[in-house]
Amino acid sequence: MAMAVFLSVTILGFVKNGFGFLGVFWISSAPLILRPILALIEVISYFVRPVSHSIRLAGNMMAGHAVIKVFAAFAPLVLISTGIGLVVTPLSILAITAIYALEVLVAFIQAYVFAILTCVYLRDALHPHH
Repeated sequence: MAMAVFLSVTILGFVKNGFGFLGVFWISSAPLILRPILALIEVISYFVRPVSHSIRLAGNMMAGHAVIKVFAAFAPLVLISTGIGLVVTPLSILAITAIYALEVLVAFIQAYVFAILTCVYLRDALHPHH
């Protein structure tokens, strides 16, 4: 999805502005001596966008799943005839449910951040000199 947004924004920028879209990389308010260095930094940051989106999303997904997996390892303790299993298993199931609810919240927040960043990138593509 990050790659689709990246390609769509780039294509839209070139369709709407032609080669004027490349003005997004040229910081005209900076001193002339720094402009080439800043342009290089801007180009690198532009091409890193889909990578950062993907890493952030994958990290959030993996962290939630790893925590659920840890709590799920305690759930089968009910088979043990000791009293610890009878206490740990319901707590484990409760913790899994709470972490799952937290994961849903994180998913909504990630979708919101992704949508906001997509809007920012679209604004840059439509108005590269602002």
